[in-house]
Amino acid sequence: MKLLPPLANSSLILVPLMLVFIALPGCTDPQETQQNNIPSANSAKESTTEVDSETLSEAPFEMTLQREPVDDKIVRYMLSNDQGMVVELINLGATVTRVLLPDDEEGQVNVTLNFDDLTKYKTNPPYFGSICGRYSNRIAEGKFSLEGQEYTLAINNDPNHLHGGDEGFNKKFWLAEEIDLDDQVGVEFTYVSFDGEEGYPGEMTVKVKYTLNNQNELKLDYSATSNKPTVLNLTNHCYWNLAGAGSGSILDHELKLNCSRYIPVDSTGIPTGELIEVAETPMDFTSFHALGERIDQVEGGYDHCYVLDNDDAEGLQTIATLRDPESGRALEILTSEPGVQLYTGNFLDGSAEVGGYEKNGGICLESQHFPDSPNQPEFPSTTLAPAEIYQQTTVHRFQFNQPKSE
Repeated sequence: MKLLPPLANSSLILVPLMLVFIALPGCTDPQETQQNNIPSANSAKESTTEVDSETLSEAPFEMTLQREPVDDKIVRYMLSNDQGMVVELINLGATVTRVLLPDDEEGQVNVTLNFDDLTKYKTNPPYFGSICGRYSNRIAEGKFSLEGQEYTLAINNDPNHLHGGDEGFNKKFWLAEEIDLDDQVGVEFTYVSFDGEEGYPGEMTVKVKYTLNNQNELKLDYSATSNKPTVLNLTNHCYWNLAGAGSGSILDHELKLNCSRYIPVDSTGIPTGELIEVAETPMDFTSFHALGERIDQVEGGYDHCYVLDNDDAEGLQTIATLRDPESGRALEILTSEPGVQLYTGNFLDGSAEVGGYEKNGGICLESQHFPDSPNQPEFPSTTLAPAEIYQQTTVHRFQFNQPKSE
């Protein structure tokens, strides 16, 4: 598989668009399948086996893809590899609902924050595991100009626009196509966003492909096209707790970022336009530091975008490494994107609305372009033209059964 390198100026990865329709076996007319972006209750039943997820831990470790309807709209997909790792996805929000890692003592441990009741993803205020878009992160005052025209977006994070608006991609039902190969299993989700949805120009077709391999890599490949000039910034919003979801705070987790600069923000989370060196500040994760070591010195906790060093290098770059000394588990994140949003779950409050998780119960490491780029001319561009294809890739590489701290 060819990985497209980041552009030298760290703008969106774009390639010329060729409009070609290829009829594949088993594929139907897009107009028939896309209606309401809700898959048929009978779709893809022949290619996979419907099973209860409770049987997963009893099965021998092997690469499998399983499918289970939850209700008349929500469908769960379960990917597993021969190392005992399991990833669960749903078509609502193209969401990661669980990532299970094998554990010698507990059998399997879920390391991403989630709702046990999958219908709660219909609202999902903390964006657990979902795809955020059209524009992840914030746009100042919900406004931007493109080719001389001003666009007004929903204000859902007063006074700004956040993660695509009131009805962002996290609340949409995506079409699903299953991937079952010898060396990987996965699901490719597709959503068509209509022209003017949440205030954004252009009809946009977005694809997010999740694949799991036997090297314990969960890979996300994104692509998108639009019939009008528009802006786009996609990310996944998983909250990680390598000690296990619900086990407590992540402040003892240790983090290293391949980022010597970060983007300071004002009191509403909007960038000031500067790129600041992290050296000799509480923002410095160029070597491993516990998240709780200096978090009290950062007002409100960490919720900042960091800038990848050497972002003009070819291929995927390691942008973040997270480890839990107690369990020995680790997560390395590689990406084609120029930045990563570090968020330490500062707004989790233990309420049912956020799954009962307490403050700092999980950490988000969201590979993406920079916040408010449409209003920040010095930042890499997030504009997508009709003759271009947006593409980006992020890989989550897990390690487990490693030596634990004494």
